Amino acid sequence: MSKQLRKQTDRLLTDGLAVSAVSHGFDGTDVLEEISLAVRQGETLAVIGPSGTGKTTLLRLLAIFDRPDAGTVQLQGEDLWTLSERERLHARRQIGMVFQEANLFGTTVRQNVSYGLRVRRRWRDRFRGWLPGIGSGNTSRAVRDALSVVGLADAADQQASSLSGGEAQRVALARTLAYDPDYLLLDEPTSDLDPRNTAVIEEAVDTTRAQGLGVVIATHDMHQAERVADRVAVMVDGKIIELGPAEHVFERPDDPRARQFIDGELVY
Repeated sequence: MSKQLRKQTDRLLTDGLAVSAVSHGFDGTDVLEEISLAVRQGETLAVIGPSGTGKTTLLRLLAIFDRPDAGTVQLQGEDLWTLSERERLHARRQIGMVFQEANLFGTTVRQNVSYGLRVRRRWRDRFRGWLPGIGSGNTSRAVRDALSVVGLADAADQQASSLSGGEAQRVALARTLAYDPDYLLLDEPTSDLDPRNTAVIEEAVDTTRAQGLGVVIATHDMHQAERVADRVAVMVDGKIIELGPAEHVFERPDDPRARQFIDGELVY
């Protein structure tokens, strides 16, 4: 990584979700090499690059699902893998991830969205929610608000099995938003979706960012990155080769490989 990119990242390490000099691989194969980037609350960072370059792996490290082979994952300047499991669980509750597949349960939309509240909140909050008349109003309001963000407020009692693929993905996003994370990670959230559902999800991303969430979206859709991102990172061969404001990256990137990828000339 260039000194310029590292300098941009270092400025954010103390007040955001970040990876610093992270490397990671599987079965002896390197996937990420010396990756450093960060996202602050109130901004959207898009990660673009060829398929298989490590975007999903990067998100899993940011979500604290996997431990990096080298480097650090930090939240507000704190190295998360030096913490106790209890402390790391508390940090994980501040980070939500939406996968490419919705993976909904065979229940109602409301029950699917409520699931995140049941498993992600602190045990005292979950206990109050289980007691009749205590906390149930807050739970219902959180579900209702999350469904409103994704345009499905009227579908709360509908069976998840009756939803279209795009609607199911919107429910998966609402399930994550319901427990009010500080950071939202999206892995190709609109892959194979129709334009209407894509637009709704992008509007939801804008809404959550405006509400103060830090958003990282991995996408193969460069037009989507231009529409939703404040900053863009370009990944090639498991490395960040370009990182900066979206306008700069798309109009005058510093690395010629980034220009080739954006122009469709760098094919993998």
